[in-house]
Amino acid sequence: MSYRVTVRRGPQVKRERCDTLDEALEVAKRHVRGARRSDAVEALGRRYEPANLIALRIELKGRGRRAGLDVRGDGGIVAYRGRVFRKVLDGDDPYDALRRALTA
Repeated sequence: MSYRVTVRRGPQVKRERCDTLDEALEVAKRHVRGARRSDAVEALGRRYEPANLIALRIELKGRGRRAGLDVRGDGGIVAYRGRVFRKVLDGDDPYDALRRALTA
């Protein structure tokens, strides 16, 4: 079963195909390690703190399931399930939560 990994960083979108879930998770980890932390942003008279900004979004699709990781501007990682209606996944390790969501 193949998996598609989509990485969104601002206006840039990159897509990769992986043969296994382990390979797709390694691709996701590689992109998370390369993510930069961002500073606070001011727009339209409002200040957005790094913890409220998504610096990088990684989506994995395979076996009819979608899940992904949001990397916040402060470096925090949040795992989610779904695409349009995202549900935050519980757990200490976001990669384990992501694996469970894609194999359940």
